[in-house]
This record gives sequence, C-alpha cells and structure tokens, in this order.
Amino acid sequence: MANAMKTDTEMGVKNKYERMDSLEEEKDEDLEVKWMQRRRDTKKYVYACALFASLNSILLGYDAGVMSGAILYIQRDLNTTEFQEEILVGCISVISLVGSLSGGRTSDAMGRKWTMGFGTIVFQFGVIIMTFAPSFTYLMIGRLMAGIGMGFCGMISGVYIAEISPAGARGTLTSFIEISINLGILLGYVSNYAFSGISEHINWRIMLGVGVLPSVFIGIALFIIPESPRWLVMENRLEEAQAVLAKLSETDIEAEQRMEEIKEAAGVSKGCEDKAVWKELLYPSPAVLRMLFAGCGIQIFQMITGIDATVYYSPTIFKNAGIESDKEILAATVAVGSSKTIFILIAIFLVDKVGRKPLLYVSTIGMTCCLFVLGIALTLPTSAFAINLAILAVCSNVAFFSVGMGPICWVLSSEIFPLRLRAQASALGQVGGRVSSGLVSMSFLSASKVISVAGVFFVFAAVSAISVLFVKVCIPETKGKTLEQIEMMFKGDKNSNRGEVEFGDAERLIPTEEK
Repeated sequence: MANAMKTDTEMGVKNKYERMDSLEEEKDEDLEVKWMQRRRDTKKYVYACALFASLNSILLGYDAGVMSGAILYIQRDLNTTEFQEEILVGCISVISLVGSLSGGRTSDAMGRKWTMGFGTIVFQFGVIIMTFAPSFTYLMIGRLMAGIGMGFCGMISGVYIAEISPAGARGTLTSFIEISINLGILLGYVSNYAFSGISEHINWRIMLGVGVLPSVFIGIALFIIPESPRWLVMENRLEEAQAVLAKLSETDIEAEQRMEEIKEAAGVSKGCEDKAVWKELLYPSPAVLRMLFAGCGIQIFQMITGIDATVYYSPTIFKNAGIESDKEILAATVAVGSSKTIFILIAIFLVDKVGRKPLLYVSTIGMTCCLFVLGIALTLPTSAFAINLAILAVCSNVAFFSVGMGPICWVLSSEIFPLRLRAQASALGQVGGRVSSGLVSMSFLSASKVISVAGVFFVFAAVSAISVLFVKVCIPETKGKTLEQIEMMFKGDKNSNRGEVEFGDAERLIPTEEK
C-alpha cells in the first residue's frame, strides 16, 4: 500500500514537471511566433518606406526616357537647331546642381522627406511649363525648373533610404532608386511610342505632360513614410526617433542598439553649423578625403561612360545604324528600356549577397565590351546584321550598367559619409556626376560630327576600361556594415570589419534573449 502511494506521489510530481515543461515550451513557441510576426511586419514596413521614398525617381527616369523621343518632334514643331537640342537635353543635368547643393542644407533644416516633397513640387511646375510652352524659350524655362527639382529629389532619396535601412538590406533598398529611374525611362520610351502617331504639334506635349501623374502617388507617400531617425536625433527629437526605430527594427534590443549608435555618431555633429560642415568638406581629413574621392569618383564614372548619351540619344544611335522609320526607332528604344529595367531587378537580389565590388567589376567590364562592340557596329555598312548588332550592343550596355554601376553608385554615395556630413557630402558627390552628365549630353551631337557616332562610343569604351581600375583601387566593400562602421573603416579601424546583425542572424539570437 505504501509503495502504491509512493508511486502515485512520484507520478504526480512527474506529471507536474511535465506540465511545467510543456507550458515552458508553449511559452517559448509563443515568443518565437510573436517575434517571427514582428520580423515579417518590420521587413514589410522598411521595404514599403524605401519603395515610397524612391517613387520620385520615376519622374527623373521618365524625363530622360521621354525626352529622347520627344526631341524628334520638338525639333520639327519649334524648328530648333542642333545646338538648341543639345542644350535642351543636357542643361537639366547641370542645373540640377542647384537643387543638389541646396538640398543638403534644406534636408538638414526641414527634414529628409519634406525636402523630397519640395523637390517634387518644383519638378512638376517645370513639367507643366514645358507641356504648354509656346516657344523654345519657355521650354527652356520649364526645363531649368525641372532640373532644380530633379537635384533636390535625386540628392535626398538615397540619403533617406540609407538612414532608415538595416545594414543587411541597405544595398537592396537603396537600389530601389535605380529601379524607379529605370521604370521611369521605360515608361518614357513607351509614352514616345504610344503618342508618336498624333500630330507633331501635340504629341510631344502629351509625352511630357504625362510625367505629372506620378506626383499624386508621391504626395500620398509623404504622409505615410516616417522621418529619418538619424535626422530626428540630430534635431534632439529623441522620443520620435526611438518610436521610428521601433518600427524599423525587429526587436527592442536592436532598436536600442541602433539608437545608441546614432546618438554616438550624432554627438560629434551636435551643434555643428553648416559653415563648419562645408569647412570640413573643403579641407578634409585623410578619411573624409578618401570618402569624397570614392563618392565623387563613382558619380563621375557613372556618367562619363556614356549612359546618358545612350538614353537621351538612342534614336540618333539607331538612325545612324540604319533604321529609318520613327516608329521602328522608338520601338527599339522600348527594347532598351526593357533591358535596363529587367537587369536592375537582378542587381536588387545580388547587391547585399554578392557585395558591391563584384557587381561593379561585372558591370564595368561588361560595359567596356559592349561600348566597343557598338562602336564597331556603327562603322559597318548599313545592313540587317549591323542594325541588329547595334541594338544588341545598346541593350547589353544598359543591362550591364543596371547590374552594377547604376544602382551601386546610389548605394555607395548614400552610405559612405558620416552622419554630420552625409546630406551635404551626398549633394557634393553629385556635382561631378551632374556636370559630367551635362557635358556628355550637351556635346554628344557636336562630338559625333567631328569623330563620328562610332568614334564617340570608342572613347566611352576607353573611359569605361579606366573605370574598372578605379573600382579596384578606390571602392571599398561595404556590404553588411552599419553606416557608423563604414565611417570607421575609412578611418582605418580594423574592428569595422564586423558586420551588423542582419535579419537572418537575429532569428538565431533573439528568442534566447527574450526567454
């Protein structure tokens, strides 16, 4: 009897501990389910913010794509000269410097997202003026205003996305800008093709005017996305910054860690005046000099390898290759836009897995080969083979550009500068790129007369070959590093090789800490 009671007691104790273990397992499972749900929600929110912030880049791409075809009909309707065409196409890149250089100070004064909104409004006013322009003079006024808005939008979008992104996804998210630009270019080419059959007095105006439509979505987006937590910290709005980071981080621990890193980085710049920032940029330390060299250099090489000439003057290139019909020329440009858009999607998936430098190598080497082949195609007698080779070379060139040089230029320019300098340095980094773009766009037709269209692309091929060496010597690998760790890397800190905890890594760590 006693033995039976003892057995019952032991069984009761055993069952009690089994129930406790079961409850503990259920608790662990609940915690893991909640964490996994928060992880999914956080990723969706971060990606949505980056997507909305990149929307204004559709306007920039649309302008580049649509102008390539619209210029054919503007010339016939307004009787513009070849020199006026070059100025009309290329001036937007140069005048955008006004917006880029002003955007750094504006974004520090009024915030990142409202600077994007301001730039979009200025850009849209420019588009409206161009749409109803009665003469070349008014067309230029609208073009210049659109360029200023372009400078604001282009400068700040990358900064904003870099500042809200975790290190493990920053390359992918910042690449959304290049996706939007490519999508805009494709839409511009499609618009050219779709409206080319209308009267030459009306069609180019409709082509340009359609660019106003995306502003509706951009306006809505500005009321959805949060302000940059790094800017909020700089403004000493710490509670707001903490609330934003809580939405952008998978766990409270991660949010606290990111907050401390930002506060530490911002501590150096607290109370730092704009004059002091520009003084540091104009008289840089060795680390800042390396950042400026990499940031400005990648912007310059992105443009002097001829991508804007390819986009803006693709109808001229195809006409030179032997295509005579406007409809066939514009159809070929749609193929170019499609190639550019499709291959940027490949870069999106690879930039945070493969890294920045490998993609840059593939991009620059591929562009060099394609530009050389295009030069050869344009020297051949007119034939179906020469035309198809030219189309293939142009499509392949923009595809290689989209795989590396296009998106990674935005990524590097927005992530390599320290917080106290980021807005102004990013703006300054675009100066070389915008000037280079303007010079290439405004000299392409004139240079083609002197050395032929084929000769111009042989020059671009040589410059692209030099860009391969630039990538090897001057561009560091920033994959997986926080913005603060990248700053330490340029200073020569060996500990900067330690990457930030990424989405996948946190899955193994957090449930244990939350128990």
